[in-house]
Amino acid sequence: MSSRREFDIAFVGLKPGIHEYSYDITDRFFEAYQSTSFSNCSAQVKLSLDKKNGFMLLKFEIGGKVHVTCDRCGSSSLPWNLWDEFNIVVKLVDNPDEMNEQEEDPDVYYIARSESHLHVADWIYEFLQLSLPMQTMCDALEAGNHAYCSQEALDLLKKMETGTAEKQENANPLWKGLEKFKDLDN
Repeated sequence: MSSRREFDIAFVGLKPGIHEYSYDITDRFFEAYQSTSFSNCSAQVKLSLDKKNGFMLLKFEIGGKVHVTCDRCGSSSLPWNLWDEFNIVVKLVDNPDEMNEQEEDPDVYYIARSESHLHVADWIYEFLQLSLPMQTMCDALEAGNHAYCSQEALDLLKKMETGTAEKQENANPLWKGLEKFKDLDN
């Protein structure tokens, strides 16, 4: 398991201004978390921390590659490029738990004035997950033309599509007349 301390930033001793941090994220980073929707992670996270009086502006820039599961053919080796940016405002307050419960903006986070370290690993995990779209698949025109596509699954999908079209053509003519009433408003 990788050291989680490398993701702690001791911000108390930092001078006001911009401070930059860089993290190389691999599959080993995710061992502390239950599961991920990808594998073979090779991501770079650039963190820019702008320390102000009473708050900090954090900008996470995500880049790199992961392998995801294709939602079309089920192959788990579809390469996916990561590229995204996320911003967070961290405010120093006396009652952070209460303020975090009341805050509606997910990009604002509160910590106690007595804190000395900022733990960024959970944000990195979250932002890597958010860098992926809800649906991952290769372009429909390229489906089956890649070494990582499951041709067996794609052939099965084609059979299902043609089977559905044939069923519609061979539908009982008794029901055809009822289709005109389908879209009538009452």
